[in-house]
Amino acid sequence: MIDGWIEQAQRLPSPNCNQRPEPSEISLLVIHNISLPPGQFGGGQVQDFFCNKLDCDEHPYFEQLRDVCVSAHLFIDRDGQLIQFVPFHQRAWHAGVSEFGGRAECNDYSVGIELEGTDHDAYTSAQYRQLTRVTQALMQAYPALTRRRICGHQDIAPGRKTDPGPAFDWRNFLATLAHDGDQ
Repeated sequence: MIDGWIEQAQRLPSPNCNQRPEPSEISLLVIHNISLPPGQFGGGQVQDFFCNKLDCDEHPYFEQLRDVCVSAHLFIDRDGQLIQFVPFHQRAWHAGVSEFGGRAECNDYSVGIELEGTDHDAYTSAQYRQLTRVTQALMQAYPALTRRRICGHQDIAPGRKTDPGPAFDWRNFLATLAHDGDQ
């Protein structure tokens, strides 16, 4: 990592970020899913959305996204390709109204990773491999980020969010982290 950017990731800087409040120790990883339009993969609409370049006239679903400004730190597509929108020292706008362990405003202290997918479509092996590599690098760079502090969007915004959904294989993902020498 150089200056909060993963060297192997494609950089697409998003304007939808700001400075983390002090103190700004990164201590939470939030896993999300996204596909635009829902259930359709590829095409670049997610990247356009996070960079405020989505043509909202292109698809009827996009009308509800007009003037929505969100981002994630990272996006992992179905082929395992990694795109970074926000450097880790900055606050990406991915969690919204949220709470983890009694602490609100998860964007302040978390990293958000979006997987291209839906709650009910299986994620790909390439996505899990990339997610494991990235998570291990983040845990090494930010010691307060442990296996117990990895969650889904549904865990920090219950009733409001459902991702990454039942299709996400938490058991195998966390076992892979443990197998590779994690805490």
